Amino acid sequence: MSAEDPRTVRTRARLREALLAECATRPLEKVSVSALARRAGIGRATFYLHYDDMQALATDACAEVVRNAVDALHAWQRGATVPAAAPTRPPRALTEFFATAADRRDLYRTLLRPGGSGPLGELLHQELRERSLRERERTGAPHAALAASAVATAFTGVLADWLHGLIDADPQAIARQVWQLLLAIHQAWTR
Repeated sequence: MSAEDPRTVRTRARLREALLAECATRPLEKVSVSALARRAGIGRATFYLHYDDMQALATDACAEVVRNAVDALHAWQRGATVPAAAPTRPPRALTEFFATAADRRDLYRTLLRPGGSGPLGELLHQELRERSLRERERTGAPHAALAASAVATAFTGVLADWLHGLIDADPQAIARQVWQLLLAIHQAWTR
């Protein structure tokens, strides 16, 4: 079956939903493929048709956090036809992102290790770097590749450390702090 096949899309969605429901009550390491398949209403063999292992499913299920993070960081640009100065306060979407991440902290910590490594960290870094690079190139900002790498590295690392309790801040405070950090990175390479 191809990735576009509606059955594949439905089965993968059911598996992602089942995983998030299972992980709401216990750590990922304690979730079995059998329990997950039962919750999703599929056979165990069907699981393996779609995913190699639980980590692959978990990364897929958490990929939405990556899209949400990237979108939240660029929310202030929506609808702008010309480059605008970034606001000094974080977009509401960024604060909402951190609040949502806090709710799924246990699951995300299994895929995003301190410092930003792990499958979710790699995906987040890659997508955030690509988006930042496109935005800087679109506006003609200098040193686009360097700034994009710095933004992706800083955000991914801070998010990971915050999720692991290495940074003590509530979602509102971490959103403000991250926003100021990212503004400083962009402003460092304005010429």
